[in-house]
Amino acid sequence: MLNVSECFKSLQGESTFAGLPCFFIRLAGCNLDCNYCDSVYAREVSRTATVAELAELAAASQVSLVEVTGGEPLAQKETPELVQLLLDKGFTVLLETNGSLPVDLVSDQCHRIVDRKLPGSGMAAFHDDANYRKLTPRDEVKFVVSDENDFDFAVREIEKFSLDKIGCPLLVSPVWGRIDFKLLAEKVLASPYRMRMQLQMHKLIWGDVPGV
Repeated sequence: MLNVSECFKSLQGESTFAGLPCFFIRLAGCNLDCNYCDSVYAREVSRTATVAELAELAAASQVSLVEVTGGEPLAQKETPELVQLLLDKGFTVLLETNGSLPVDLVSDQCHRIVDRKLPGSGMAAFHDDANYRKLTPRDEVKFVVSDENDFDFAVREIEKFSLDKIGCPLLVSPVWGRIDFKLLAEKVLASPYRMRMQLQMHKLIWGDVPGV
């Protein structure tokens, strides 16, 4: 059984899949405690479900894109089985993880979005650098930026681990309410690296509320 926070259909608000209809499976529980977390409620379990039940809900949504998120989905041992079943059923699967646990627990046929925690989160020390060696061009690395120091840290991370050579998209997102969008855009434009700035589309449309 998996511990679930919520399941819902919405527009994908982030990643290179932004704007597409997506079915979200938000699993409950997290091993980190980011000080800007926008899904604190996901620490609580609202229900339990089997892998098969969650796959049936995804099929009933009538969309082909599914994101498994959290909390931290890799903290539950049944998550790899869920991802594989969704892949076997023909879904395009995104898995969003905080980067503290091995990403190769799940199939590299899904799109693993690794959120590299920056100093502004208070959780930077928990990142598993070994995950970078496991990424493929199918995956994505996301930097959620609180301030200019966070952005500079992200640039040093790209340089240190040659992340621009992996071929996966490098995403840069502002922490909601902490850094001016224009300032972050200027930093991205001045960077020598090919980064994709993204805003949380779902928040711009519906606000900072659960279930969207």
